[in-house]
Amino acid sequence: MKLTGVIITFNEERNIDRCLKSLQNVCDEIIVLDSFSTDKTEEICRTHGVKFLQHKFDGHIQQKNRALQLAETDWVLSLDADEALTKELTASILNLKKHQNHQAYAFNRLTNYCGHWVKHCGWYPDAKTRLVKKESAFWTGVNPHDRLEPLNNVEIGHLKGDLLHYSYYTKNDHFKQIDYFGNIASKELFDQGKNISVLMLYLKVLNQFIKSYWIKLGILDGKTGFLISTRSAYATYVKYSKLRRLNHQKR
Repeated sequence: MKLTGVIITFNEERNIDRCLKSLQNVCDEIIVLDSFSTDKTEEICRTHGVKFLQHKFDGHIQQKNRALQLAETDWVLSLDADEALTKELTASILNLKKHQNHQAYAFNRLTNYCGHWVKHCGWYPDAKTRLVKKESAFWTGVNPHDRLEPLNNVEIGHLKGDLLHYSYYTKNDHFKQIDYFGNIASKELFDQGKNISVLMLYLKVLNQFIKSYWIKLGILDGKTGFLISTRSAYATYVKYSKLRRLNHQKR
């Protein structure tokens, strides 16, 4: 198996070095598709000798599908810049390169939130399909929540080892992301003709907290679990409030 690692970036100088280092031992080619970063992302990528390309950002799904097709090998491993392979997952991929039984593979993702590894809240095991034959899968979903979807309902293999996800370093990082994703998600819903009542908005907010903290056992993650659950509920509020605002402006 020849394998290409693909990553999309925008101002990822804090994360990209760690991500690229984790890919070097398993990938025969690494492609970074950048959205014209203004920080040191390009400089760091150049030091790793990767293929660095740029394209205007027009959506997470669109950009990731574009990066997928840039690969020159049949097999592609797609990571976000704030992710990295563990040693165990690296070993699993190296073994896979010798023999494959499937056309797509998934593995668990373990998220670090402000210095704490999160084992509940619905954040773990959080299996992600990220290693596929290029012509057997495509990115889909609703921006910004994308997923790599195998074609023709092919069986997905599961690899041992975790994909480490360094999500937020501070609470301000999280709130900035909530606002950013809220803008994207509300626009997607608006373009689909969606709207929501005030009552349903607050029911969704309450449901999100209950789901994260109680049903998905966020309570077992202590203070971190409570913070994640309340901020996830707030993210739901932001998304649907922005959707209501867009519909109000339209009227």
